[in-house]
Amino acid sequence: MKLSPLPVAIVDDRRFDQHRSAEPHPERPERLAAARKGLGAAMSSLQHLEVAARPATEEELLRAHAPEYLERLKQTLTRGWGYLDGDTYFCPDTREAAWLAAGGAVELCDAILDGRASRGLALLRPPGHHACRSRSMGFCLLNNVAVAAGAALDRGLDRVAIVDWDVHHGNGTQEIFYEDERVLFISTHQWPLYPGTGSARETGSGKGAGYTLNVPMPPGAGPEAYGEAFRAVVLPKLREFEADLVLVSSGLDAHRRDPLAEVQLDAEAFGAMTTALCRHVDELGHGRLGLYLEGGYDLDAIEDSTAEILGALLGRVRDLPG
Repeated sequence: MKLSPLPVAIVDDRRFDQHRSAEPHPERPERLAAARKGLGAAMSSLQHLEVAARPATEEELLRAHAPEYLERLKQTLTRGWGYLDGDTYFCPDTREAAWLAAGGAVELCDAILDGRASRGLALLRPPGHHACRSRSMGFCLLNNVAVAAGAALDRGLDRVAIVDWDVHHGNGTQEIFYEDERVLFISTHQWPLYPGTGSARETGSGKGAGYTLNVPMPPGAGPEAYGEAFRAVVLPKLREFEADLVLVSSGLDAHRRDPLAEVQLDAEAFGAMTTALCRHVDELGHGRLGLYLEGGYDLDAIEDSTAEILGALLGRVRDLPG
């Protein structure tokens, strides 16, 4: 695999940790502590680019979200502690963390598109891929990857691909781009499982018909099944689309240790999928690949999988299983 001469960009911010529930909740600050540990000793010797997060602008957010939703969300978040729905909590620091996560997502794209890095990883909280145009859900308030893709398109890119390997279907991202032929959305996810969307029959509509690809995986699916799905379905579709930029909703809850699902991936599988995408963007000639943390709720699985992903971004090769 060709190794980019440019540094790997890393987005992180300790202010993400201030988003926390008043009671036990699987989406907790310790998740980022585990991811940071996964970056580990490699960070001291790694030629990396630290990319600072900053709050997303209204213009950036409006590319993914409806104005009335943003106003309603801002008003609700002034209330201190509470829940936006049965799963999605907020606290006094949630507004800052959520806007920083969305802005950090854009900043990673900018670092890649500006040529300061060609690959990157953003450790973001709160996650984003369930956030729809007009509602929060599934621990997500703002759709980080959708905001980033919208910013990239606004910079003049013609085509952006989003690969979502979180174990839960990225329903929000799908909804936002369902009628947009400029964005190819590919999701591998356990089926059936929350949020109940992601049937293979959901393929886009209008100008976006054919630009949504759902690859439902059965409970118990392991590395070999995912390897075959990448070889037979995901990578051919990416090659056909020839995106100017590939983004990944990198949920780590498809790991076999995760308490919220039943897919049986190991950490090496995440490294292998990252390797496959690195090879793909290198074959396209631009090398542009950005990964965004989504779900993942077992701390050891997060640590080990993050280490594997970073290793792949640095050029360590993991072949797809099977």
